[in-house]
Amino acid sequence: MKKLIVVGVALLIAGAVSVRAADAKENWEKNCTKCHGADGKGKTKMGEKVGVKDYTDAKVQADLKDDAMTKAIKDGVKDGDKTKMKGFGDALSDDEIKALVKYVRDFKK
Repeated sequence: MKKLIVVGVALLIAGAVSVRAADAKENWEKNCTKCHGADGKGKTKMGEKVGVKDYTDAKVQADLKDDAMTKAIKDGVKDGDKTKMKGFGDALSDDEIKALVKYVRDFKK
């Protein structure tokens, strides 16, 4: 009986993780690709215009901190009075933002 419960819990956790990964990909495609590109390199017209970073670059990844990425996704990014990236705190839950941070981390080569 214990084994059955453990297996059941493991399957639930694995299912939740895979759903979260799918949600992160969907959220990335919906909210981020216009600037950051599907591949995270930022080689889009808008990405080059606002100077987004290449998330596949190991140095860029090393310089990024999870809490800073979370804040940027939640609150947006401003350069003085100019908005470089709108925030998604009203549209995404904390868990969805956390999943997006992990999704960005997965771009690292």
